[in-house]
This record gives sequence, C-alpha cells and structure tokens, in this order.
Amino acid sequence: MTGEFVPFDAIFERVLDAVDSVGVPDQVKPVHVVRNLHGQVRVAVSEEVEDEASRAGRLDRLAARLREVLGPHGDSGDGGVLFAAPSLLENARDTAREVRPGVYLVDRLVTGGDWWTVRASGAAPGVQRHTLFSVKGGVGRSTTAAVLARRLAADGQRVLVIDLDLESPGVSSAMLDPGEAPAFGVTDWFVEDLVGQGEHVVAEMTAAPAWAHDLEGEVRVAPAHGRHPGEYLAKLGRVYVAGGSAWTLRLQRLLSQLEASIRPTTVVLESRSGLHDIAAATVTDLDARVLLFATDSASTWTDYEILFRHWQLHGLAPRIRERLAIVSALTQTGVPGYLRGFRERAWDLFRNVYDEVAPADESGDVFSFDLDDDDAPHCPIAIHWTRGLAAGTSLRNLQLTDPVAQAYAEFLARFNGLAGADGGGETR
Repeated sequence: MTGEFVPFDAIFERVLDAVDSVGVPDQVKPVHVVRNLHGQVRVAVSEEVEDEASRAGRLDRLAARLREVLGPHGDSGDGGVLFAAPSLLENARDTAREVRPGVYLVDRLVTGGDWWTVRASGAAPGVQRHTLFSVKGGVGRSTTAAVLARRLAADGQRVLVIDLDLESPGVSSAMLDPGEAPAFGVTDWFVEDLVGQGEHVVAEMTAAPAWAHDLEGEVRVAPAHGRHPGEYLAKLGRVYVAGGSAWTLRLQRLLSQLEASIRPTTVVLESRSGLHDIAAATVTDLDARVLLFATDSASTWTDYEILFRHWQLHGLAPRIRERLAIVSALTQTGVPGYLRGFRERAWDLFRNVYDEVAPADESGDVFSFDLDDDDAPHCPIAIHWTRGLAAGTSLRNLQLTDPVAQAYAEFLARFNGLAGADGGGETR
C-alpha cells in the first residue's frame, strides 16, 4: 500500500490504469470493481469462475495493484478477490458502469441511487414523461406542474402529476384540497413495497382535483403522502431503502404501475431539487424529457456545471443531452439583457455535453449548436415571473389568464414544441 495521500477524486483514474496495466482474462469476466460506502475498492467476480480465476492469477495481481496505488482507498480486508453469488453481482450491475469491456465499476451508496447511469426505462406506450428539476429550491416547479396539468388537460390530455420532492412536498398540498387527497401517497408505496404490499397502495394513491373536473381531459395527482400523513417521518426514513433492488429500479416499477393503472398521456414528475443521488433517478433513469429550472445566479451555474462535467467526464453526455432543456425561472422581466446573459451562460454550460466541431466540419452527425440557435437545448424557455403571480395565487384556483398567462405564455408555447419532438437534436 502506498504511503502517499490518494484523494477520492483519484480513485477512478487509478482503477482504470490498474485494469489496463494488469489486464483481465476473458474467462473470468464480468469482473466487478466495487467501491464501498467508505470509498474503499475491492475486486469481485462470480464464484462460478473461482477455479479459472485461480489458474489465471491475474485477478490476484489486479487486487494487489489496486491496494498498491489506492492507499487507504484500497481494500482493507484480507486483500484477496471476493467470489460472490452470481445473483448478487447481477443486482450490483443494475447501477454499475462498464469502464472496460467486461469490467464494471460498482458504487455502493446508502440509497442505491446515483448519477452514474442513464437508462431508457421505457414509458408505457403513448405516454410522455417530463421531469421538473432544479439544483435550487424556490424556482416555481410546483406552480409550473399545476400550470402544465391545467393546460394539457384543457387540451384533452390525461395528465398524471407525481410529487417526488418527498422531503419538501409542494405539489401534494398545492394541487389538492385536504378533503380531496387519496388514502395513500408515494411514501406509502415505498414502505409497503418493502414487505410485498405495494399493489394494495397503487389503486388508492391518486386523486382528481376538483378544479380539473370541467376540463376536457383529466388530471390525477399522486401526492407525497396520503390524506392522513400518519408516521410520515418514520416512513420517509425508509423510502430510499434498496429493498432487494436499487431504489431507482423500485421507482421505475412504481411509475410503471401507476401508468398501467391511470393510463395517462402525459406524466409530470416534480423531482427533489439539488444534486442528491435521489434526484438522479428522475433525471437520468426514467426516460423523461428533463426541464432544468435555473436562475441567473453564480451558485446555480456552478452547481449545474458540476453535474454537466460529471456527464462529460464519464462518457454519459451522448445518452442524456437530447433529453435536456433549460428553463429561465423567475425571469427578470424589464431587466435589460437578462435573457441574453442567461443564454450565454447556458451555452457555456451545455458545451460540456455538445460535440466539439471544427470550423470546417459540416458533418450532419454531430450534436452541436450555435449560441443564437433558438432550437438548441441551451436556448432558455422563459417563465416571466410577474408580481401578481408571486403574490401567492392558489395553485388550486389557477386560471390560465392574467397574470398566469403573462408569466407562462412563452413557456407553454415552447413546451408544446418539446413535447412533440422526437428527441433528436439539431445537428450541423
């Protein structure tokens, strides 16, 4: 073991260097390099290949090399290779990254959720999913969910709104009167699913708000908690337990069950805000169009930069970028140059996930956009926050007239274009 200081940020690069220098024989693949909750790394393979691994010998050399180069982040146990049941490794691979052919890096996190994967989990046929996400709270996501639900239902759609901001429920109370709330909520499904009773909750965890009854379509709301929150804090402490499979996969299963029950045309997901790994599922793993809410502040751009650089560094950008669009929330109407400055900083952000294009390259197979391209993901979708809307208009009594119409006219027009898009970006 090296005596030098090896920071956490150096683990990934040193693991790759060790794998490349030692090599991994094909007969023992897949090989899992597991980073535990303490950030310590160990090599694991299926117990079915133990004899081949012993003959090959290179796995022991890989384990020794990792101990040598990772310092305290190396394995603190007996130093050997872990031979595990195939089923355990298959479960671990749900949230693993294939860093070399047949070699997977597995991050063991408390919640089982992470930003390391981008999945196309597959919505039910005919369903479009939209995630409302932000790195900061207080940017109008709940209001936007209510406005979207009303507009889409007025156009004849069947809309399902799901409150996944469980630590700070907004949609739950904002869209439903207390007497309208269903018997159960999202937290109830997660705790009952742990003991095999999730199916008893699904049928009673959505409700139709009274304000939507006269609309051509329908609105159903799945709140964070039911009519009587009960032991909400105790339930909340158990929501993110993996429960036999990664939390993100459990969330996918809940969403599939709700879609099968409600049969919506559009699903609006209000995500937890911030860079917590729980928020990752709604952004990366639900095959949803992701609306990134932002204000033009240094801290907001810094936080988004962390996320975008992560996608760039780990090769995830091509899999996520076509889903993204940025929303200028709380847009400062009447401030000269506000949206122009916002666009410039959004472009700087999105260039982390755009392809680099040489000036003479006219290929049509790259994902790249000019600063002033109005169809680009970085082109801000503005919500012009008006004083009247900010004064506390009840989301249960929202009408798509002033001041709501003033605030959301541009947003709703752009949203219709996004909803109708096939996911392909403008290329040049």
